[in-house]
Amino acid sequence: MGRTITLKIKFTDYERITRSKTVTAAVGKAEAISQVAKELLASVSLEGRSVRLLGISLSNLDGATEPKPVQLCLFE
Repeated sequence: MGRTITLKIKFTDYERITRSKTVTAAVGKAEAISQVAKELLASVSLEGRSVRLLGISLSNLDGATEPKPVQLCLFE
């Protein structure tokens, strides 16, 4: 669950741009994240440009509903 969705676009000429949006309620479902990411993508002009990488990340995480992390044994 997180509150900030970030879209990163890298073009073939190695220029990169990022767009992000922070929502009021934490999201964690793919549909909600996808909807915000599509809004962010719509705000970018891609006309005549080739994209080499497109990334979506979730930050400003809400750990209140997550269980505490557990350290796993390396050799078991």
